[in-house]
Amino acid sequence: MAAIFSKLLFFATLITGIVWLLEKLVFAKKRQAKADQIEAQTESGLDPETLEKVTRQPWWIENSVSIFPVIAFVLVLRSFIYEPFQIPSGSMMPTLLVGDFILVEKYAYGLKDPVWRTELVETGKPERGDIVVFKYPPNPSIDYIKRFVGLPGDTIHYSQDKQLCIQPKGESSCTKVELSNAEKSEFLTNMGIPHIQVDEKLGDVEHKILLNAQAPNRVQGYFPRPGTTQWVVPQGQYFAMGDNRDNSSDSRFWGFVPEANLVGKAVAIWISFEFDRDADSILPSWVPTGVRFERIGGIQ
Repeated sequence: MAAIFSKLLFFATLITGIVWLLEKLVFAKKRQAKADQIEAQTESGLDPETLEKVTRQPWWIENSVSIFPVIAFVLVLRSFIYEPFQIPSGSMMPTLLVGDFILVEKYAYGLKDPVWRTELVETGKPERGDIVVFKYPPNPSIDYIKRFVGLPGDTIHYSQDKQLCIQPKGESSCTKVELSNAEKSEFLTNMGIPHIQVDEKLGDVEHKILLNAQAPNRVQGYFPRPGTTQWVVPQGQYFAMGDNRDNSSDSRFWGFVPEANLVGKAVAIWISFEFDRDADSILPSWVPTGVRFERIGGIQ
């Protein structure tokens, strides 16, 4: 949906921009020349009402000239600076919740044109621990958001007991990712049992993850074949995982994220709605029941 909107916005800006330019260079001058010609043929000159009628912009020019600066500003803002996204699922809990609306820094990993997504300027690369919005590799029309744990050349291990181990490119040994402060979470599994919440440290990034102690490690569904627990990240690609480790469709299941699929870095929550309601509520499910002001701010 976001991709379709970006294309519509681009073409709307292009069309109204052409009309705006032609109005400045051609159309306005033609109307004024016509008014001058009529006035020269009239002894008393044109009265204000007639002059206004002759020089008045047609409706389609007037509307295009009015909205072009607005949509051009929105296009530049969404395409190259910040774009808003809504969190649709719980795969990044507890860091991001359903109902969070986030800002994504579009210039973090390069400036791309909004239609063909060709890189125009390289500005940086993802770092370990970044929360990244990207085009879902099996279906690039869908935007995904995950945490990048593996960089190009890394070897990623995820053991049967759900221990993440990373062997960075050029190093000979695998280092277990540091976990600490395990405790029961306020978030419940589908069976009503609290998740285990753990602090995880990826390089310089410290954040919380959720583990379901009752859920087995689903290695039979791992990419590229059942039973895989080790992945070597190809050059120009990344390994992504959700913070809700037992409820996330990520690189373990469908593979790596190509650099060309990167959209931007999630940097802040600008508003967060809750949708808790009783079963007998008459409100539609999409209507918020409250605002979580305490969640507004930066993202770790």
